[in-house]
Amino acid sequence: MIEVLVVDDDVRVARVNAAYVEKVPGFHVAAEAHTAAEALREMEVLPQLDLVLLDHYLPDETGLAVVQEMRRRGLQADVIMVTAARDVTTVQAAMRHGALQYLVKPFAFAGLRAKLEAYADLRRTLDGGGEAEQAEVDRIFGALSTGTEPDLPKGHSPTTAEAVRQALVNAESPLSAQEIAERTGLSRQTAQRYLKLLERTGRAILSLKYGDAGRPEHRYVWTTRP
Repeated sequence: MIEVLVVDDDVRVARVNAAYVEKVPGFHVAAEAHTAAEALREMEVLPQLDLVLLDHYLPDETGLAVVQEMRRRGLQADVIMVTAARDVTTVQAAMRHGALQYLVKPFAFAGLRAKLEAYADLRRTLDGGGEAEQAEVDRIFGALSTGTEPDLPKGHSPTTAEAVRQALVNAESPLSAQEIAERTGLSRQTAQRYLKLLERTGRAILSLKYGDAGRPEHRYVWTTRP
């Protein structure tokens, strides 16, 4: 059983997320916390904690500060950021501080389930121990870089979704729907439709680029680099 700490400043949201976690086989919510200080206290007293679902916007500290303090104290639980913070700077900082994944609010149960199932796959691989050949190393590092949503809505093609995903994964900076269309050979409308799907399921992060006039441009970045 994978023991999980759910951290969110909103008590209602924390309960919803905890209920989602409990619906995924193999996962158990060990505790909930609503501040950074409370979260760190729970981590200190929970002996078998494996994973923290961590909000970024906490009343006393940011989620990133919590991750930094965890590592300073030698707390080794893994972290998946679950937050409304969409700016690319925060996403990059979360990656650099050791967060394994990043799920943007609001999200459906399917989005969180996909992240948790990918994490469980990673744990099974690592628990096997021994030495790893390059193929095994690649699989470990790619375990949380799951592709498209397992159950695509009607009218969506797995091949097209994978093409959009690959364009995002290989990009050095956030891309617009037009740039995705140019890289994949899709129409702009089709690229936009799949980008919205990936963003809705927590696979892509949306940011806004403001110009001198007019509406801001929507740009997307993949949540995890392989």
